[in-house]
Amino acid sequence: MNRWPGSAMVLLLGAAALFAADPDVKIEHDLAYLGEQRAEKLDLYLPARVEKNERRPGIVIIHGGGWTGGTKRGAREQNIGTTLAKHGYVCISIDYVLAAKDKPTWPRNLHDCKTAVRWLRANADKYQVDPEHIGVIGGSAGGHLALMVGLPTPEAGLEPKEPYGQFSSKVQAVVDLYGPADLVQRGKDHVMLPGTFAGQPELYKQASPITYARKGNPPVLIVHGTKDATVPVEQSKLMADALKAAGVEHELILVEGAPHSFHLEPKEKDLRPAVVGFFNKHLKPK
Repeated sequence: MNRWPGSAMVLLLGAAALFAADPDVKIEHDLAYLGEQRAEKLDLYLPARVEKNERRPGIVIIHGGGWTGGTKRGAREQNIGTTLAKHGYVCISIDYVLAAKDKPTWPRNLHDCKTAVRWLRANADKYQVDPEHIGVIGGSAGGHLALMVGLPTPEAGLEPKEPYGQFSSKVQAVVDLYGPADLVQRGKDHVMLPGTFAGQPELYKQASPITYARKGNPPVLIVHGTKDATVPVEQSKLMADALKAAGVEHELILVEGAPHSFHLEPKEKDLRPAVVGFFNKHLKPK
């Protein structure tokens, strides 16, 4: 089975030392958000200093790894969580159910990501989150899932029933870092999906973010390296074209010379101003 995008490209736990503790950020590890019985947990990144009764926008961070690997505590996820918390965001970096041979996970992996948005709203008072201003960001397979959190409407039938079913999973801004957008165009089987492309093309269409480009989508920022040998840059160009045709506010940033799988500070270009600026524009009320 094709494991596109490859989990070998993901920045993993061993890079934890790259990001030393920051005095402006508080981190809480391994909080349950899917129920105590689930092994998948989240890490919480909080601004160290928040005024009493002040509300902060929330961000869900989704790791990559080909939908079969990766971790909430990868170098990219730490970099994103720390960067955004320093700029006043309450961030959660999540683990979600991973696929393996004979263990498809679609759409349960997406359900986990949507539940994370609901968890932020359910805990808005506890962590001083503004429930009306929540965004999502992910890299590689996490970029795909971030788009799938943000673009489909409830009518698409991809909403989990529980937990936190009384809360919305809607987000107000999406950042996709080099994620697959059109699994039909890719045309290859994947263990995440319970069936082959030839046998169930409609399932691959259902799992493709490009299917849901429509007027009313939240704003989308897409970032992709021009030397990506894992997820072709054409995937992001197709997504940007579909959003443009639908009249959705969006931006595509091509990082010249960048390969697959980078955080917000690759050697080719500092992406922090673009990503923080995008979230500031759409998640911080004037």
